[in-house]
Amino acid sequence: MNATFLLGGELEVGRLGFGAMRIVADPDEGRRVLRRALEFGVTLIDTADIYGQGRSEELVAETLHPYPDGLVIATKGGLDWTSETRFRNGTREYLRRACEASLRRLRLERIDLYQYHRHDPQVPLAESVGALEELREEGKIRLVGVSNVSVRQLREAQGAARIASVQNQFNRGLLTSEDVLEACEADGIAFFPWEPLGERLGRPAGEEIRWLLDRSPVILPIPGTSKVAHLEANMQAVA
Repeated sequence: MNATFLLGGELEVGRLGFGAMRIVADPDEGRRVLRRALEFGVTLIDTADIYGQGRSEELVAETLHPYPDGLVIATKGGLDWTSETRFRNGTREYLRRACEASLRRLRLERIDLYQYHRHDPQVPLAESVGALEELREEGKIRLVGVSNVSVRQLREAQGAARIASVQNQFNRGLLTSEDVLEACEADGIAFFPWEPLGERLGRPAGEEIRWLLDRSPVILPIPGTSKVAHLEANMQAVA
């Protein structure tokens, strides 16, 4: 994998990462998928505390820790599942607890990229992102990112922290975040498209991934899968 991107201007990663949401479906196969991803040269693993209610982060650590040099671990917080239903929680107190819990599950002293998962309308966005900036200043986060934002929200977040990444839904069949992508291009911000394969309409997964890689130099697809065979098919896009 030769194509790389300088995340936040300081962490070099391959442009095709791996999304770890689905590895919880079958933990044994999930571990095999993670190990095979690294064999393919993947240097960015993206997860979130909400995936399997922390289990995805635990599986990443159980499988890959101690992490090899150059592997970037990204996770997200801001969706609370401590009650019977999950809900958005962007308070400083919750985000601090969530970050510290992710540090423990991932067996890290500092998270490479911590992303605010989804804006809590009850809390000003700048306040929530400001909480992540405080954690960065304390050394618990290296880079700050946001997810599921508009251009206006991105600008608001940039007023509270240096934003290294945006993660929005985006694929060939769903281009509603093109204006956000353009803003990321202008500022050198990584754009992680979630659900990158879309509906595909019969096209091979590799073709969809290649379309994204060619669409913009700041796009870093993070396709996720629970099967080694699907991972291998995805990786053919950068073979």
